[in-house]
Formats: sequence, C-alpha cells, structure tokens
Amino acid sequence: MTMKCISVYTNNFEVFSDLYEQIIATPLSENEEKVLEGITISESGDVPAQYIERMRQKPGVVVMKVKDQDITILQHGELFEILLPQETGVLN
Repeated sequence: MTMKCISVYTNNFEVFSDLYEQIIATPLSENEEKVLEGITISESGDVPAQYIERMRQKPGVVVMKVKDQDITILQHGELFEILLPQETGVLN
C-alpha cells in the first residue's frame, strides 16, 4: 500500500495543530506547493508503507497516529509529514 505524503514546513507543533484540518482539506496536485497562514505545504508524492517503519528507526523522528483514521504524522527537524492512505485520498 502506498500513502500520499503532504509536507508541512514548520517545527511549531501548535501552528501545525491549528492548521491540520485545513491542510488535509486543501486539494493539492502532485508536487504542488501552497502557503496557508505563512506555512508552506506541499504534496510530496507517494511513499511506500515501509517508509513509516524506516523513519520510526531514526533518532529525532516523532511518529503520531490520528485516532479513528488511518493517518500517520511524522515530525522531524523543521518538517511535519502527513501520510494519508491512497484509498481515501484527501479527506473532506
């Protein structure tokens, strides 16, 4: 299974959390970038399911799961990555 990856360029969890619902509701074309309230987001293509396991092994990577949805969020450095299962696409 592949997952769609949305990159969010901030290291501020509070800002990320405030924008999260808006981010996943924003339609993005492949490799498209948009700016929401001063934060750049981009559609970063598809990643394989093993990507989460590889990232989980790295120091400094925080892995979060969204309850009741099959969404994984990775935080590392100045970046959050939202991984959405391909079957559901962008949630509305």
